[in-house]
Formats: sequence, C-alpha cells, structure tokens
Amino acid sequence: MKLPMNPQLLQFTRRRFVQGLAAGAVVAAFAPWLAGAEETTARRGRYGVPELSGTEFDLAIEPTAVNITGTPTIATLVNGLLPGPLLRWREGDTVTMRVTNRLNTSTSIHWHGILVPNQMDGVPGITFPGIAPGETFVYRFPVRQSGTFWYHSHTRFQEQTGLAGPLVIEPRQPDPVHADRDYVVMLNDWTDEDPEAVYYHLKATDGYYNYHKRTIGDFFHDTSAKGLAATLKNRWAWGMMRMSPRDISDVSGRQTGGTYTYLINGQPPAANWTGLFKRGERLRLRFINGSAMTYFDVRIPGLKMTVVAADGSNVEPVSVDEFRIGVAETYDVIVEPKDDACTIFAQAMDRSGYTRATLAVREGLTAPVPPMDPIYSRTMIDMGMAMSSMSGMKDMKGMDMAGMPGMKMSGAPSEMSGMGGMGNMKHMRPKIPQPATANASGQIAYPQPQDVHLRLGPAVVNLAQHPTERLDRPGDGLNDNGRRVLCYADLVRLAEGPQNIPFNESDPDAGVLLHLTGNMDRYIFGFNGQTYDQSQPVRYPYGQRIWVTLINDTMMEHPIHLHGLFTELDSRPDRLRPLKHTVSVKPGEKVHYYVTANERGRWAYHCHLLYHMEAGMFTSAVVA
Repeated sequence: MKLPMNPQLLQFTRRRFVQGLAAGAVVAAFAPWLAGAEETTARRGRYGVPELSGTEFDLAIEPTAVNITGTPTIATLVNGLLPGPLLRWREGDTVTMRVTNRLNTSTSIHWHGILVPNQMDGVPGITFPGIAPGETFVYRFPVRQSGTFWYHSHTRFQEQTGLAGPLVIEPRQPDPVHADRDYVVMLNDWTDEDPEAVYYHLKATDGYYNYHKRTIGDFFHDTSAKGLAATLKNRWAWGMMRMSPRDISDVSGRQTGGTYTYLINGQPPAANWTGLFKRGERLRLRFINGSAMTYFDVRIPGLKMTVVAADGSNVEPVSVDEFRIGVAETYDVIVEPKDDACTIFAQAMDRSGYTRATLAVREGLTAPVPPMDPIYSRTMIDMGMAMSSMSGMKDMKGMDMAGMPGMKMSGAPSEMSGMGGMGNMKHMRPKIPQPATANASGQIAYPQPQDVHLRLGPAVVNLAQHPTERLDRPGDGLNDNGRRVLCYADLVRLAEGPQNIPFNESDPDAGVLLHLTGNMDRYIFGFNGQTYDQSQPVRYPYGQRIWVTLINDTMMEHPIHLHGLFTELDSRPDRLRPLKHTVSVKPGEKVHYYVTANERGRWAYHCHLLYHMEAGMFTSAVVA
C-alpha cells in the first residue's frame, strides 16, 4: 500500500527544480549558486558548499520541488538548498537567526550539539511551541564553542524531507589542526516516498524494507558448515526472540530494492560531488551524518585518514583506514592525497547501497569505486545472549528482569557492578553513592529500572543477559575486516587547543541506568520499556555529576543524543575522556559516560534514528 504524499507538502510558494541525477545527468540547476535560476543568499564558500557567514542570518523554510532520482517530489528546504546552507559562525560571537516558516504546518530548527539557552534549543513541546505557519522565530545566543556541527528540524519527519544543514564554528584561538583546504562532507539518506508512508510500512510489516533476509540457500549453507543441530538451534533462538540476524537497518537502499538514495552534499553517487586540491596539500574533511536512519562506513581507498575531531571536539590524532559514523555524529579527518583523484566511499551499514564523491586536482576526474563489503549476519553473542541459556526462553514472556541470569535489578546504583557482563571491565568503576529518593518537589531524582518494573512484554521482546563493553571494537560488519577501523576507544580528548567544555575529573554524585528497549514486530521503542508518553523525565540536580550506563537490549544500533549537555565517554582510564553529543550503542552493548548537569532546563534525550524516536525512544532530562 502506498500512501499519498502528505498534503502539507503539496502547496508551495515557488518552484526550484533540482535536476535528476540518478542516471549521471549534468547538473543544470542542482546548485542554485551555480545555476542562477533564482537568487539565493548563499554563496559557495571555503567549505565547498553554499554558505552563509557572519552574525545575522535569515533562513526561510519552505516546500520546494526537487528531482533527485528521476521522480519529481516535494522537499522541505532551507533557503531552497539541499542540504540547507552551511552556517559559518565564530566562537565568542553572538549570532541571530531569523527563521521564517513558509509551510502550512508548524516547523522548527534544532542546533545539534550547540550549547544554547534552553529556550533556544528548538524542540517543540520541550523548549518552545514551534514556529507556526507564516511566523518568524528569532534564535539569538552567544557561541560558546567551535568545531563541526549541524542543524535540523525537530518536527515530525521534516528532517527526512531535507530540512537539515551543516554548521561550522571557527575557533577564536588558533586552531591546532592545520589544513590547506577545508571541505564539508554531509551524508544523507533520501527517499521519494512520503515519510509518513515509510513509517506506516515499518509499523505495519516487520522487515518491510529488509531485502537481505536469510533464505533456504543460507539454511543449507549453514547446515553444511555448522551441522543440522547447530543450525536448527540458531534458527529457533532467533525465532524465539522474534528477530532476524540480517535485520541490520530498518530502512534500506534502492540498490537492493529499498527506498533510500544516499547523498553526499545533496548529490547522489552518479553526480559525483568533487572537492578540488593541489598536489601536496593537506585537506580537512568534516564528515556529518545528517541522515534520518542510516549509519555509514566511510573510507578513501588507498588513503589513510587522520581523525582529529569527534562531535566538534578535538581529539588526539589517530590514523585509520575506515570509520563508522552513526546518525548525527561528526568526524573531522585530515588526508593528504597522493594521486590526481581519489574516491570518498560511504556504504550503508546494511550494505544496501552507497554514495561516493571525489577529491581531484581538476574537475571531471574520477577514481575507481570499490565494491561494497559482503552482507553480514549478527550473532547471539553480538546480541548479548548466551546460547547455553536459550533453553529457558520459552518461559520468558512477561518474566521480571530480576529473575534473569546475571541481572540484579534491586539495590542502589552502586550495585550496577553486579550486572551481567560487568566482569569484563578493564578498570575499576567509580563508587557511586546512593541518591536521595526524592528532591525538594517530592519527585524521584534518578529513575531506575526497578522504578518502572522493566519486563518482557509488548514493548520489550529481549533483554541482553550478558551485555558487554565493546568500545574497542568497531562494530558488526567491520570487526577484523583487514582494515584499520576507528573505535571509540581510540578517541582521546586533546589536551591543547580550543576546548568546548572545561575538564572535570571529579567523582560522580549518582548513577543512572537506562535500557534501550524495543519490539520490532510492533515497531515500538523506548527507554526502560517505556515510550515517551509513558515515561517521566530523568532528573539531574543542577551542579551534580552523573554516571550514566546505557544497555542496548535491541538488535539495532542506537545513536543516543542528550540535548544541552555533552557527555564524557568512559573509554580509557589512562587518557582524557572524549566529549560526545551523540553516543552510538551497539546491540547487546553496555556503554558508560559522565554527564555534568550544568545547563538548567528540560532537555530532549532520544535515539537519533528518526523513526525510532517517533516510535517512542524519546524522553527528557530535567536539570534543576
């Protein structure tokens, strides 16, 4: 069933057609700053994409006719650009953005990873009511940081229809990273379908966009390799969890029958976005994953990349061949091309498609595009499960988590060390004191799973019995692939140069445990088994330092984003912890980070997979 296009997008005040590029057509009007079909305030600047710079910005959000794949459709764009114009700010300035809504429905812009006053964060229903049709909302705040970030709508599915753009903040002090040229590389997933239809398909049919399901051929192959008994036991275990080991991504690419076309700087693979350079130059590439649902594995075949920043914060340089970038994450890398042309290759994590761009000494050059890596399957160990315990799964429906092997649900947060999987910790965890049971208003300060009585049921189909800490592993499909792949454990905060947030090495005041839960059959996701309409905010007393543990009980990666506050990823005990605004948690993984509650207000806290967020994996954190 194909639902009609959302009627709010059928009306538009002006038409700017983006030429279809699926067949490699020449760009005629894709870039308005080149075509001149209609004036625009953006110009192609130093970062290789249309940009606006200064302290005063006028941004118009409006429906715009585009054609990316050969099928005309309507996008929701900022100033008529896909992605929106790069906004270039300077640390220490005060910036003003006048955002005008030319849609016939409400809209918003959230400044992802930017430290702003609470009322400027741009989340309807949390920090402001949204921008009504025909109205102009003025965002104004001081710029307190530097680095690579991005902005996007926080209203329903507008981000999926193009309402997103890059953001670069130049440091006030000299940048410790030297580069001769600087390019933004923004990754997106585009669909010609109405996002409401995509969401309907996900809710209606498990695996609607999954074209990599195991077949009878896979069964015979596994039987030959592992034996009939082992193969049947594996199939039964996955069936009892109502999951598929090939269910890597919810929404897949057109190259394997799905719906997504993958873009770099708004252009599909055939368009071949090109960044120019001269021999001997150092290039800084600012990768931004502005996708709605897609993780990308990124490499430049034959060329080392030196990672110098993560989520806008400088890190000690680390040389890699490849990195996985979760939705909403950013990585800055330095490259020094040796050939006249090389390919930036970004393949979707589920291997359902790719996008590419070129770095070249002159226009028109290309380099070979490598084949995509093989399709892979998750294992029970990846899911934090032990095969030896599968025999009891038939009795698990509705079982209290407290009865599961290795799980200890009662007691203070300091007893989290008793949970399954903690035995493989590489260093001692901080001692976390028992928090007060209630704050001055009588509300529980740190909701724990025992407060919500986490159980298997309609919203929770699996609980990882043996979650493991795998920050030193890049992730399924990349582990041991013969290339040097970036891991979170490689990220070490740079001790010199511009810093976004002061160092804080104090012990935590309390701990919070959040399970990432879900049910793919019903397409329900949540924290601790509860969706947004069921949950209570996590309450962080102002000035306190919180030790947060995330456990992923689902078979999907989840990029968890906490607004208004940076997290300090607990990756290595001997080095400075890296700052992250978005933390990707693998299936069956346990991740720890610190949060310093120094920004007052109610802040959104959610999975950044757009359809997961809309399906319930959204809550808020209150700092007061």
